[in-house]
Amino acid sequence: MRIPAWTEDELVLAGALVVKNGWRELRTTGPEVHELSELLRSLPIHEPEARASASFRSPNSVSRKTTDFMTNHKLYSGKATRCGKLTLLMIEAFTARETEMLQAARAIEEGVGSGDLYLIPPQPDEVDEAGVTAIEGRLLVRRALARERDPKLRSLKIEQVRRHGNALQCEVCDFDFARTYGNLGEGYIEVHHVTPLHVSGARETRLDDLACLCANCHRMCHRSRPGESWRTPAILREQIRKSIQTPIR
Repeated sequence: MRIPAWTEDELVLAGALVVKNGWRELRTTGPEVHELSELLRSLPIHEPEARASASFRSPNSVSRKTTDFMTNHKLYSGKATRCGKLTLLMIEAFTARETEMLQAARAIEEGVGSGDLYLIPPQPDEVDEAGVTAIEGRLLVRRALARERDPKLRSLKIEQVRRHGNALQCEVCDFDFARTYGNLGEGYIEVHHVTPLHVSGARETRLDDLACLCANCHRMCHRSRPGESWRTPAILREQIRKSIQTPIR
């Protein structure tokens, strides 16, 4: 069976290892490489058949990936190894947002260590129609999606909005389902987990972690582009503002 390509989750963990090592590669014999190899082989991302292969994320392959990170970094003066576009995007992410990406790696490690990320079933839309997920990885997206789809949390969020005397409408575009669809749309809204994925750890989701969105804006918050993070309502509002000012020709 062909070994699957590295995913965002795996690259986040490998990249964190390289950054902590001063952007230097790690040798196959290093204990950190063996620990990461074992961790990657356990992640609930790839099919069991792939993970059962002895060559799947072996210490040798992990070491080679750390070499990719080192030699493709902008400060490296030697010859770069050949690597995929996703690895290059991950290098850019760690270079631009080192603290946040290290937090994402720690969130994955903590979720794996606690068993939390093994218990959450795969969620619709954790990977979009183009096979892309947020740069922080599929597992953090999976956890956030599971939380925002919790019917109890959704009901509590709607209750909070009404208790404050606010209209039940999209926090991005102000769409109101009841205003458009009458009784059919009364009480309907979707909720989106707005806390950045790299800080959305094991703590319980607070109502302030959720935003009310219409279906269209919710979809646009979730829509992934290579190398990008999950969008917040504020980021999407800015996207709309820019689109209005610069219409597509």
